[in-house]
Amino acid sequence: QVQLVESGGGLVQAGGSLRLSCAASGRTFSTVVMGWFRQAPGKEREFVAAISRSGGSTVYADSVKGRFTISRDNAKSTVYLQMNTLKPEDTAVYYCAARTGSYVSGVELQYDYWGQGTQVTVSS
Repeated sequence: QVQLVESGGGLVQAGGSLRLSCAASGRTFSTVVMGWFRQAPGKEREFVAAISRSGGSTVYADSVKGRFTISRDNAKSTVYLQMNTLKPEDTAVYYCAARTGSYVSGVELQYDYWGQGTQVTVSS
């Protein structure tokens, strides 16, 4: 079992930055791949970014490439999502997720554990 708790969401103006954190517990953190997903109002949840167990490999959705950075600190059992140059279309509930496989996946169904989400609102 893995418990995940997100934090760091909030209201920011377009062009601003936010840093999301996701603290994990219950399983050795370095054994899980971590991902971030988001769900905007009226839309399906979509992949944002994922990072390998060691942190050496990352994958991003095209919509956030060059603006968002995923990272992890295995000593603190925490994954981060640094979001820069935010746009109104980035407004969503952001979820972190963990998968026990080794593949750095962008597929929602391949993730085993989910946090409750944190709201990010970008005003124009």
